[in-house]
Amino acid sequence: MSDQTVGNILKANGIEPAPERKRQTTWETFLKAHWDSVAAIDFTTTEIWTLRGLVTTFILVVMNLKTRRIEIAGVTAHPDSAWVRQMGRNLTDAQDGFLLNHSHILIDRDTKFVPFRNFLKANTEIDPVLLPPRSPNCNAHVERFMLSLKSECVDRMIFFGEAPLRKALAEFETHYHEERNHQGLENLLIDPGGDVGNTTGSIECRERLGGLLRYYHRRAA
Repeated sequence: MSDQTVGNILKANGIEPAPERKRQTTWETFLKAHWDSVAAIDFTTTEIWTLRGLVTTFILVVMNLKTRRIEIAGVTAHPDSAWVRQMGRNLTDAQDGFLLNHSHILIDRDTKFVPFRNFLKANTEIDPVLLPPRSPNCNAHVERFMLSLKSECVDRMIFFGEAPLRKALAEFETHYHEERNHQGLENLLIDPGGDVGNTTGSIECRERLGGLLRYYHRRAA
């Protein structure tokens, strides 16, 4: 095998040749090198009405960057250390944890993530990658999902209690995976259903959350 062939293989996998790799590794190179096994995690917030008035509620989201698959990991008004560590246990569960088969996870410097990072370091082989301060572009995929979640769903609804919020998030998660096209995936669906790709049959509209989320498809004849 020639040096050129080795160089081509490294380049195809986003890995710089040894001399350049020793000097620096760009963010793009890092992501390409770990694309199959890198995840990202972040919080967003919304307000819900309760008997105590308006309460800020935190929504924890984790994403596989390659597939864009997400999981609404948790919803709480009190993201304390015990709650955050429990989210770590759930996400790394040996049976169905979202982070199974992941080697790295992108995490910002929010102090709420300190117990999560400590849990991963002490109990798993997943390497938490701490992002630079004030650098949302380094976590652009999750940031873009948060924008979609809020602009298409959460910011357009009023929630009276946590249960309606959880229901809306579950509906949006299903819509996001099964009914929403993704430009980053060449306008494909993450989890296409049985009606996807039909070229015959009547066009029908599937609605969620009272028509807030809509999906048009051809019903199989």
